[in-house]
Amino acid sequence: MDDAEVKFRASKYIQGMEERLQKIGDLGNFNKLVELARQYTEDAEYYLEKGDLVTSLVDVVYAEGLLDSINFLTAKEESQVSKKVFVGGTFDLIHPGHIEFLKEASRYGRVFVSVARDENSEKAKGRRPINDENIRLEVVKGIRYVHDAFLGDSKDFLKSVEKVKPDIVFLGPDQKVNEEDLKRALKERGLDVEVIRMKERINKWNHSSSSQIIGEIISRYCDNQGNQKETNKEGKS
Repeated sequence: MDDAEVKFRASKYIQGMEERLQKIGDLGNFNKLVELARQYTEDAEYYLEKGDLVTSLVDVVYAEGLLDSINFLTAKEESQVSKKVFVGGTFDLIHPGHIEFLKEASRYGRVFVSVARDENSEKAKGRRPINDENIRLEVVKGIRYVHDAFLGDSKDFLKSVEKVKPDIVFLGPDQKVNEEDLKRALKERGLDVEVIRMKERINKWNHSSSSQIIGEIISRYCDNQGNQKETNKEGKS
């Protein structure tokens, strides 16, 4: 992770902490801890502006720990430090394009992934996914940029969003979703959500989509009729 990305994340972290502090009311005996968390957050912003990224991150983590301790001791459920980012998709045959997409989403906060059910993926793509929904879920859970992942609702996509109650819905460049229609539909369900779309697919690898991978496999191992090509002992055609 380069300094520019660390700086971006630290900035988002501090912003989330500032938003959290603004929502805190009178906590009685814990007000001194809240004030200390506020001071650490201000210090984090100061050191970030000075370019001391390590000290900035240490300070904001201290601030987070103080407020989390208050939550634990008082059983209060305040908003989390970082924002919740909702992502939905099939995530079949994971490739670098998926990783870049989730990495970009993680720049805005903690990423929660709704993995599409097999039946819904088949309707959307016109073919069943290569890996079934449980395999795809397990793989997504193992990606470092994902905070949590779960199988989406089979009937109502918006129920998956309601489950997370995100601050942001992050869309891929190819996802056929109208941002304004989505925001309107979520608002009708009581969710005021920011919708952000990744500007473009990153195509710096040979295989940046599941379709490309499937096409490569077919070209290597199947003839024009779709039959498996003969291979030698090394597995080469």
